[in-house]
Amino acid sequence: MPIVKALPDVKIPESRISKFYMFILKLIVRPYIISLFGFAKVIVHGENELFGAFKRALSSESRCIAAFRHPNGAEPQLLGWFFLFKLKEYAARKKIRFARNPHTIFIYGYEVARWGGMAARLFMPNIGAIPIHHSKIDSKGMSKIYKTIIDGPWPVALAPEGQVSYTADSVPRLESGSIRIGFQAASQLADKNIRSQESIIPVELLPLSVHFRYGSGGKVSMEKLLIKIEKVCGFFNGNKNLSFSERLRLCRDHILEINEKRYGIKADKSFSFDERFETVINAALATAERMLGVKSEGDFFARLYRVRHVCWDKIFLPGVDSNTLEKMSNTERGVMDLGAGEAWHIARHQELADFGWYFRRPLPAEETALHNKIEYVQNLWDFANRSMGGAFSGRVNIFPKKIIIHTMSVINLSERLADYKNDKKAAINAALMDLEKAYINSINEINSIEQG
Repeated sequence: MPIVKALPDVKIPESRISKFYMFILKLIVRPYIISLFGFAKVIVHGENELFGAFKRALSSESRCIAAFRHPNGAEPQLLGWFFLFKLKEYAARKKIRFARNPHTIFIYGYEVARWGGMAARLFMPNIGAIPIHHSKIDSKGMSKIYKTIIDGPWPVALAPEGQVSYTADSVPRLESGSIRIGFQAASQLADKNIRSQESIIPVELLPLSVHFRYGSGGKVSMEKLLIKIEKVCGFFNGNKNLSFSERLRLCRDHILEINEKRYGIKADKSFSFDERFETVINAALATAERMLGVKSEGDFFARLYRVRHVCWDKIFLPGVDSNTLEKMSNTERGVMDLGAGEAWHIARHQELADFGWYFRRPLPAEETALHNKIEYVQNLWDFANRSMGGAFSGRVNIFPKKIIIHTMSVINLSERLADYKNDKKAAINAALMDLEKAYINSINEINSIEQG
């Protein structure tokens, strides 16, 4: 386990697009992308929707919000690289020219600057990315997002799932924030256009998904990872005689039982895995809240975000700079360090609860598609890793053979403004349902193409 010390608050400079950092990014981004995805071939489906949305936005004929799915964790890096350095080239093959070089402004959680280290703190604000708090009102961040959308021309990219969702072939949950932001920006932009007696510029929501497909190398890597899981579970003695699903089940149930013991839960094997694991997930989150002394208020994710925020605030001390820390007495600094270490350990419960909410998935069968098998084995390793105190940084990456970027038809939020002004809740829910349908259609279309 790492030795955790209290650290100064992270100060994120004002977002801007720096030519210097863009130049440095151009030099280093390709090796970085290879480290994440190997030499996977990138294919675009639904290119007419993608190129059209960017062309309109970059010509200031519309404003674009690229609403991307986030199941793997590295979608922002992949899409940021693609939009910056490949989109223009791909569009040119279709004889499409953009009014200016493509760029995208990504919205990211404020905590990324904390766990992402110096690289995230340097590059994110200097390529225009905008931080936002998940767990508290952030009027400054929201105002910056609205202004960026309204002023244009760069598309704004965000993940409606709110965080990594760990499953690509289903949509576990969507947060309404992206729709709320879009409607509010569309409303403000319409008012601005009316005051200046200009034509209404529409705000378009572009549903975008990323799908991984694997070859024989991915299958070999998956087997190696499964063996690694079996070893940490103490089951690497003849397990190859079992079916693929049974090997997974043996490890999954062992890890579940360990967690039930950890939280003092009496196992009832007449219950399904999902039912038993839900009890573990709730116990993990409740344990973190109890140790922090915070109230258990709101829905599951509100509670989760609150715990995460409080833990980070005990490690990166709000309003405290390095000079203040240096002036502390040894006793005072020691107490701060102790609090940071306690927060780190408390966050291990939150990490398990966070991942666990998404892991209630059926075991893959022998005939299950390879990409789903690989995803499950990666998630099974995450289950073991989080149970041992790990976090997302310990996820094992398996290189895909092919990356498919798929876009569906835009959702024009400006056309729905009358509905929004009449009944905001109903309009938001309707747009959110349409976004979910777009993602599900994307999953079905890509699977159909791959199988056909």
